[in-house]
Amino acid sequence: MAKYDALVVVSFGGPERPEDVLPFLENVVRGRGVPRERLLEVEAHYQGFGGVSPINQQCRDLVAALEKVVDVPVYWGNRNWHPYLADTVRQMAADGVRTAAAFATAATSSYSSCRQYIEDIARATAAVPDAPRLVKLPHFYDHPGFVAAMADHTWGALAEAGEDARLVFTAHSVPLSMAAAAGPRGGAYEAELRAASALVAAAVGKDDFDLVWQSRSGPPQVPWLEPDVCDHLEELARQGTEAVVLVPIGFVSDHMEVKYDLDTEAAAKAAELGLRMARAGTAGTHPRFVSMIKELMAEPEPAACPATCCVIGSGRPARTPATS
Repeated sequence: MAKYDALVVVSFGGPERPEDVLPFLENVVRGRGVPRERLLEVEAHYQGFGGVSPINQQCRDLVAALEKVVDVPVYWGNRNWHPYLADTVRQMAADGVRTAAAFATAATSSYSSCRQYIEDIARATAAVPDAPRLVKLPHFYDHPGFVAAMADHTWGALAEAGEDARLVFTAHSVPLSMAAAAGPRGGAYEAELRAASALVAAAVGKDDFDLVWQSRSGPPQVPWLEPDVCDHLEELARQGTEAVVLVPIGFVSDHMEVKYDLDTEAAAKAAELGLRMARAGTAGTHPRFVSMIKELMAEPEPAACPATCCVIGSGRPARTPATS
């Protein structure tokens, strides 16, 4: 059993004031050639919610929930906004932490959901003298705790939309090159999300479901995973479907991509099409999800990912801008 003297939640980060939105987005896409007009478009999404991403408060809520079930101090650090991970690691070092479990708020394999967090951890610990050793906890897309939390929320959405509603699982679209490079043998991102969807569907008594994609942000000439959730809703309406439940299986909290892309855009599309739609909650602070993190800490220390995992053929990782 691995022994840790702290736990750190490692997340994406998000702005909490209107004036912070554009600097935050510039952090996210720095060096990726994203057009300015695209940044301004995404900024408008945030400003429609008062310039505040829900993700930081949801991380605070998760930390508070974890503090009730684990017997070590719980910290929190972000990739793209305050509190930055390096600052958190600096505080951990000052507090005398020597070995900590790092829980990244992403369930699956891919560059942006796993490899980049490994890089974040390495960069942060390298920047802090006498930094603690941070051990990234393993993927949890098929863990019973994650599945139970998502199934519970899916049951709630089915009660709202009707038990005959079509289950439509959603996750962040990524470039096909990133999807192909995910995992040590490739293709893990889509395969893991499909496996997680199947487990949740089975838990609510459904043997049929769809897995679709959302939040594409790349140039049109670069192929990404499809179909988009709104395009899929149009197809379901053409087929005579009357009700759908959207299950954001690729997200662990109700952050901006859930609030805008599903609760705003997809909901408007469903209303336009005359579809009854309900959206399942994310894992958030569901008790089974929180206890899952404690269970992951009790497992043997996971082996490090191979250096070639989630890296495209050129040796450079596939990258995608994302928002939270």
